[in-house]
Formats: sequence, C-alpha cells, structure tokens
Amino acid sequence: MIFSRQFKDRWFKFSLVEQMANIGSEIGRAINWRGKGENESRLFFERGLELLDLTIEDSKNKKRLKELLRVRECLSDYFCFDNIYGSNDEKWNNYFYGFNYAASLKYF
Repeated sequence: MIFSRQFKDRWFKFSLVEQMANIGSEIGRAINWRGKGENESRLFFERGLELLDLTIEDSKNKKRLKELLRVRECLSDYFCFDNIYGSNDEKWNNYFYGFNYAASLKYF
C-alpha cells in the first residue's frame, strides 16, 4: 500500500512503543479472525506488515532495525510459510502486550 505523506508524517510522530502497539493491534486482529474469516485475517496481517514497514522506514528506529526486521521475518513465517521459528498465537500476543501496556501508560 502506498501511504500519503500526511499519514507517514503522523506515523513518524509516534514513539516506537506506540508504533509497535498499533502493529500489535493489527496482528491481534489477524489472530482473532483466523478460522472465522481467512480473508479478514489476511487483510489485518497485511495491514500490520504495512505499518511495520513504515516503522522500519522511520529514521528514529535505526538502532532497532535488526529487531524490527526479525519481527517482520518471523511474522511472515508464521502467517504465510512453514513457521520454522515455532511461533504461536500466545507468543505473538505476549510479545505485543508489553508495547500495548507501555503505550497505554502515556495516556494516564
């Protein structure tokens, strides 16, 4: 997907924690829709990857590039390939939970 300059500028203003929390929300939706609606699950997964790609593109995240690229690789493996890393729904939910929790603290 091609994002507008306005969307990118807004996304780049989020902290890494906020970006990852939003990605986690999309991945959580993809997990929740598995078995109920494969097309919907795929769309949520793809949206999560698109947001992750923007996060990778964000210059403030250069020091986290290795981790971000590994997350992308493992998510792709889990949702689209042979799951050679042994991921499961619980592990992904746990990974993103910390980001969601940390992001929520900002608003209290």
